[in-house]
Order: sequence, then structure tokens, then C-alpha cells
Amino acid sequence: MGSKTEEQLERSKKWVKSITPKGDVSWYIKWIASVFIIFGMMMTSLDVSFYPTNLYFHLIGVSGWFVVGFLWHDRSLIVVNGIAMTIFAMGILKTFIQ
Repeated sequence: MGSKTEEQLERSKKWVKSITPKGDVSWYIKWIASVFIIFGMMMTSLDVSFYPTNLYFHLIGVSGWFVVGFLWHDRSLIVVNGIAMTIFAMGILKTFIQ
């Protein structure tokens, strides 16, 4: 379920043809995680004392993409988001230490 055949991809009229699963749990996780990352970036760019709340949003978002990486067996998603989780967690911990 969720995978497309070559024939379906050829018949598609879309400019960019998606080959990632649609409708399964990873689809929901990736979109929810993306929304969290976008809100985290908005809070960071506004620079209106959203610190460290923006870090929490980023951490939730990259954690979601980390899970998606595992579900898709995608090493690059696992590595990048695993490192990002560590960086954001360090930033959050720093606020408790100060």
C-alpha cells in the first residue's frame, strides 16, 4: 500500500511525482513534524523572546523526521535529524543550567 508503479508515475500529470508513501503513519508524522519546524523557524526569525520555546518546536519537528527516517530506512534522515535533536536538546539543557 502506498507505493506507485512505474505506469502510475508515467500517467500522472503532476510536475513533481512523489514516490514517498501517502496515507500511512509516516505521511502524518512528516507533515506534523514539518509544521513544527516551520513554526520553530518563524519564532527564531521573529526574535521576539520566543527563546527557548523555538527550540522545543524544532526538537519536536526534527524528532518526527528522525522517526520517519527509521520508518523509511533512510540513513541520511536519521543522521541529520539525530544530530539536530542533539543540538536542540543541548540548547534546551543550557537554559536549565544557566
